[in-house]
Amino acid sequence: MNLPAVVLELAAATVLLLYAVSLVKKGVEAASGDMVARTVGGGGGRLRAALYGCLVAIALQSSTAVAMLAAGFAISGALALDAGLAVLLGADLGSALVVKILSFDLHWLAPLLIAGGGLLHLKARSRKAVEAGRAVLGIGLLLLSLQMIGHATLPLAQSPLLPSAIAFLGKDALTVMILAGIFTWALHSSVAAILLIVTFAAKGIVPLDVGIPLVLGVNLGGGLIALWLTRGLPVEGRRLPLGNLLFRALFSAALFALFALHAPFDWLPGAAVAAKLVNLHVLFNAALVLLGLVGCGLMGRLVRLLMPEAAGEGDLTAHVSALDRSLIEKPAQALAAAAREVLHMGNLITRMLEPVMTVIQSPTPETVAALRRIDGDIHRAHSEIKLYIAAVNRGVLTEEQSRRGIELTEAAIHLEYAGDVVAKSLLQMAQERLDGAGAFSQEGWRELMLLHGAVFSNVRLAANLLVSPDPLIAREMVRQKEHVRSLVETSSKNHLERLRQGVAASIQSSDMHLEIVRALKEVNSLVTTMAYPRLRETGDLLESRLVPAA
Repeated sequence: MNLPAVVLELAAATVLLLYAVSLVKKGVEAASGDMVARTVGGGGGRLRAALYGCLVAIALQSSTAVAMLAAGFAISGALALDAGLAVLLGADLGSALVVKILSFDLHWLAPLLIAGGGLLHLKARSRKAVEAGRAVLGIGLLLLSLQMIGHATLPLAQSPLLPSAIAFLGKDALTVMILAGIFTWALHSSVAAILLIVTFAAKGIVPLDVGIPLVLGVNLGGGLIALWLTRGLPVEGRRLPLGNLLFRALFSAALFALFALHAPFDWLPGAAVAAKLVNLHVLFNAALVLLGLVGCGLMGRLVRLLMPEAAGEGDLTAHVSALDRSLIEKPAQALAAAAREVLHMGNLITRMLEPVMTVIQSPTPETVAALRRIDGDIHRAHSEIKLYIAAVNRGVLTEEQSRRGIELTEAAIHLEYAGDVVAKSLLQMAQERLDGAGAFSQEGWRELMLLHGAVFSNVRLAANLLVSPDPLIAREMVRQKEHVRSLVETSSKNHLERLRQGVAASIQSSDMHLEIVRALKEVNSLVTTMAYPRLRETGDLLESRLVPAA
């Protein structure tokens, strides 16, 4: 056996496996990221939330991606803790079902998917078709990588050293489980880790008594990934992965105790060891969903005890600034504090924009004044953030810290401008309605409400991006900008047509209609600029929309 050649081929196959999983995830995100984000944030009852999480995880082939999305919605207040825990448990089951599907003999499908997906990705005209082709190509490469792993492990299965190595591992199942958890965390993909184990088992390298603690370790390590990635988020975002990890840890510990007591696992469905391990993985997560749906409330209370709100966070009548002057000499902590305050500005914009159409339709002096007070809070927050980051910049910063400071300053500026647009344009329309301006036509108002809903969705995405800089959210914001542009064009065209037809309500409200359209479009453009730094980092943003000169 040529060991270096085997190791090199196995390493190449593993990297291809990880790349293929990433390719599928990015393709699905880009092709239907808006639907993915709305599904995760849909919440609802626990059963429905678990179903949503399962479906999105199957589409993305990643429960970690679902966890990051859910954390963003939890921070913005759109997803309750118990529903969020159900989403994550459903996502774990979804990723297990992905493994089950991929465990079938699909080697014949790989060439078809690679050829079809590659051609679609290279030749399709629409962006969604291009990204769908990328996802199909990723699935084909994933199947190819599994074939490569199987080929690379053939010499290992025939090695005379294998029986003694497996016997050594079988003597310390706890260490095997811990190492599997660490390995899964290092890969940042429980799907990839389980597929590697199953492929080894199919080649006779991993027996059942070693495979069981490996599978339990993978499930434990899968919970560590999201907890690690959300470590810098506000407490609302960190509670979800912590609760999910506790669910996994408790259930893994219970099953490991049974295994250590020599409880039989031969009852697992499947004729071969590989099939039994896959079914154990699926049954583990299915049982966890059933238990979790009952225990989400109790787990939520436990997580709140372990991660309580900081003093002042529970007071809804006052905001305590995160800009701690004692952190000025500690740039990393100071910039994190500034980020929290920029998020507060984003939440203020959300509070201001959400009811503005209702206020325009049925204004009262009290509601107009209340929204103007929020604009004052936005101005104060912007001024404090600007001065605070300027003080931080007087110290010694790394290049990354300097870039982050500029991003936060620009985000605060854009949010302040957005607040000004709402206050000076949209609230001015409300004031004109108070002063007796005419009502809108039914069709015109419906168009304005559709436009407002699209813009408000983008503002919420911007708030999520501040706490979870996921390229998925950034790409969705840019796609939403294009949707808003389409709605603006349609509304303006329809409004002019109504003027041509002499619709009285449209004639009376024409100036207001066009001003609201312009203001909402400007708010959307301002918040969308916050997505550009993330997209530049990932290479997803063109420097110019101009056609290159010949």
